[in-house]
Amino acid sequence: MPSYLVTGAAKGLGLEFVNQLSADSGNIVFAIVRNKATATQIADLRRTNVIILEADVDDAKALQFAANDAAKVSGGQLDYLISNAGRSSHSGFTLSGYPTPEALEHDVLDIFKTNTLGAIHTINAFLPLLNKGSGKKVLVVSSALGDIESTVSWEFLGAVSYSISKAALNMAVAKYAAEYKPQGFVFVAVHPGIVNTGMSPTVAGGEGFARELEMIMAANKKANPNWQGPIPIEESIRKQLDILHKWRIEETGAFVSYNGDKVWVP
Repeated sequence: MPSYLVTGAAKGLGLEFVNQLSADSGNIVFAIVRNKATATQIADLRRTNVIILEADVDDAKALQFAANDAAKVSGGQLDYLISNAGRSSHSGFTLSGYPTPEALEHDVLDIFKTNTLGAIHTINAFLPLLNKGSGKKVLVVSSALGDIESTVSWEFLGAVSYSISKAALNMAVAKYAAEYKPQGFVFVAVHPGIVNTGMSPTVAGGEGFARELEMIMAANKKANPNWQGPIPIEESIRKQLDILHKWRIEETGAFVSYNGDKVWVP
């Protein structure tokens, strides 16, 4: 039975990863959430092949405990890892627009800890299991906002801490690819697209989110004047899973869109 692990599985992209993967009863899906008690949407799936593990990706020790628990179920191996957990502060500030240097430093370091170090801690915790699995594949959910050339060409000023963390995350994926290619591992960073997750600006982060969303939408229109808006979450996850399964070792370390290319705004 192929085994998968998904972080940030309680809602949004992570939940849909779990939903699509667990629809095949032949898969075992480990779903990592910060709090089991509030992960009600996973429980509502009522899938016996979904195993919920509790860990915050900011906590390397908690991730190691989760890896130990997964190993007890899987016989010490894991085939595929999907590092999806991440967040944004939705500050709405530009890099030079924070009210104080302290506010800037806190925001950048706080988001970096989750989006970049959190993914690194996750991969490190589960590498021994992946090494014994048959898949040896890691997909890391990144973002086109971490692409340097696009940031300049789109004149995109927002999501400062998020963009910096994702650019660093792409480099982390490349470093893992360089280190583990000889062992047959495949790493890939994927931009999921601008996805309709059903989250409103108020729920997601208030005025700061609304400002950043406006900047993102303007950047997308600059990149592609014919852009039609957010894509369904089901489409994003289906295409990302296609990438996970088809990506070859010759392409390890790449950073691509959910379509498997460098077209960030189709």
